[in-house]
Amino acid sequence: MKIKSLAIVSVVLTIGFSNTVCAKQDQFFEISKNIEIFHSIIRNLNQYYVDSIDINHIVSEGINEMLWDIDPYTVYYPHEKKTDLTMITTGKYAGIGAIISKVQDYPWIIINELYKEMPAHTAGLKVGDEILYIDGNDMKGKNTEYVSNNLRGTPNSTLVVTVRRPGVTDSLDITIIRKNIALPAVTYYGIIKGFGYILLDSFTENCESSVRLALKEMTKQGIKGLILDLRNNGGGLLDEAVKIVSLFTPEGTQVVTTKGVGQGESRSYTTRNKPENTKIPLAVLVNNESASASEIVAGALQDLDRAVIIGQRTYGKGLVQSTRNLPYGGMLKFTTAKYYIPSGRCIQAVDYSKRNADGSAKAIPDSLTKIFHTKSGREVRDGGGIRPDIECKVDTLPELVYQVSNSKIFVDYLNEYCVGHPTIDAAKDFSVSDSEFEEFKKYMAEHNFTYTSETSKIIEELKKVAESEKLLNIAREDIENFEKKTAYNPYRDMEAVKEPMKTVIGASLVRRYYFQHGVIEFSQKEDKTLDTAIDVLSNNARLKSILGN
Repeated sequence: MKIKSLAIVSVVLTIGFSNTVCAKQDQFFEISKNIEIFHSIIRNLNQYYVDSIDINHIVSEGINEMLWDIDPYTVYYPHEKKTDLTMITTGKYAGIGAIISKVQDYPWIIINELYKEMPAHTAGLKVGDEILYIDGNDMKGKNTEYVSNNLRGTPNSTLVVTVRRPGVTDSLDITIIRKNIALPAVTYYGIIKGFGYILLDSFTENCESSVRLALKEMTKQGIKGLILDLRNNGGGLLDEAVKIVSLFTPEGTQVVTTKGVGQGESRSYTTRNKPENTKIPLAVLVNNESASASEIVAGALQDLDRAVIIGQRTYGKGLVQSTRNLPYGGMLKFTTAKYYIPSGRCIQAVDYSKRNADGSAKAIPDSLTKIFHTKSGREVRDGGGIRPDIECKVDTLPELVYQVSNSKIFVDYLNEYCVGHPTIDAAKDFSVSDSEFEEFKKYMAEHNFTYTSETSKIIEELKKVAESEKLLNIAREDIENFEKKTAYNPYRDMEAVKEPMKTVIGASLVRRYYFQHGVIEFSQKEDKTLDTAIDVLSNNARLKSILGN
């Protein structure tokens, strides 16, 4: 019987092994077959298609579509675009240190923001400048990517940017020397009402060192607690996320585990650096743009009951990407693992392996998420991002304010304001007065700013439907009366969005005088989520209650 049992087991193992080998052979055959088909299609198109074809473009588009169908984080970077990947992971690039943007009805790209003391700033460029030429090449009608590529180049190379400046009659030729630009991961830190505040913009190389230095400096000044702001932080390097957690937790604490199919893709990450402060009261701010490495930090600190998480539910990216070199200098960034934070949960919000009828990936519904537990036993859930311990709703920007701020007339107003005001109050003290807002409304009206509201669009659709159903004549008078009452009125409608509009005007002006640092200080005055964090950290009993300590 024993010999018979062994024989059966042997047969089963042989069948299992045989099935595995066959499956792999079938897969290799499918790969070879499809590569051969693809090659044949390209060869025939190149030889026999009636018009000339840009083969590089066709192949690149085909690759991009194929990868996008897998997930949005799997991306092919050809040799000429590898610098984009370098900038994502390191925050470094060779250029002039400026943010450019396209504004409605402007034929030229404008300078939207300058990085203080970087080449564009030191050479004399100003926010609001229209980029007419770069090294004599006309930029009229070009998109931001084209202009940006022309502004970047080899370090220490020289370029001449010709701009039109508000208040200056003739165009200006400005010579700039490109430099290696290293965008700071910590864009701001300071003490607010006795609490340290650190705004971490991205998880690039060595960002942990910047956070540690900021924390040390503020600790010396006797801060009562720390607020780590990860709002709008789209993530970055996993190792840096682990190092950030290590600042606040004991050495040897497990932060995250990755699970993948490739060799070396499944591993556990624990803190290895000496912590900076394991006792300081800690709050982490997040929103729906906080993703990836931001979610590892927020989720790990939540699972370990080390920090109170405040804001809105995060993006929900529980996937890990790695890079591989490709022939001819290209690189592939692709998803190789899922990550799991200390409670054991994965917060991935979308299942890219399952698709809806329209081809879109399926979101994981809350009803299918599972309960996990933090170190102290608090319930937390997987899927759909990190749910904050305290949710703070954020007012959405009214559509009128959005349309105004993206208009040419708005940019013209800012330009004229700056020409007439060489200086303004300090960023933290600056505000748009009621009289200035009245002038703004008058300026927008006199320059014929037009706006089509969502209500107006719906009315037009209603008229079309009513006409198709032969009902328009019956209701025409009522519809037209309603249309007149809700038609855009520059003074009435601007007054209705007065406060958010004043905030946008103020932030836009502060950016021109005090750069990004000033905008952050200006925005802190009306930051409800930040105020909530300060209130919670000020109440030790409430903080302990939330964390289950």
